[in-house]
Amino acid sequence: DNIIYARAYTYEHQYNLLLGLAAKMAEEPFRLLIVDSVIALFRVDFSGRGELAERQQKLAQMLSRLTKITEEFNVAVYITNQVIADPGGGMFITDPKKPAGGHVLAHAATIRLMLRKGKGEQRVCKIFDAPNLPEGEAISFCSIL
Repeated sequence: DNIIYARAYTYEHQYNLLLGLAAKMAEEPFRLLIVDSVIALFRVDFSGRGELAERQQKLAQMLSRLTKITEEFNVAVYITNQVIADPGGGMFITDPKKPAGGHVLAHAATIRLMLRKGKGEQRVCKIFDAPNLPEGEAISFCSIL
């Protein structure tokens, strides 16, 4: 009843959904907006290094719109992202990965967490970047009943 779900098929569609959502938020109060895999549609629509600058510019516009929604409607925004291999991660790191989206996405987020699978049923949450928290990890156990 109090949940709205929408699926975007292109980055432009995703942006237009945000515009419509802002109108809906003006009508009734919401407290949380979740954008799942924010970079995925940009990576599909802009492939290759030749389109990287345009992709990052369009991503910045999307993130700016999300920031305006946050400020205007006092709503928390939770964004999930993809990770990519980090060839510069070093040979001493067993699984070097970094968030996709580059500096544009990094600077738009206030707190960045990285979730990964641990041993067995363990899940590890690493504070990747936070203005008031030190970098660290927490291990939790997750089971589905």
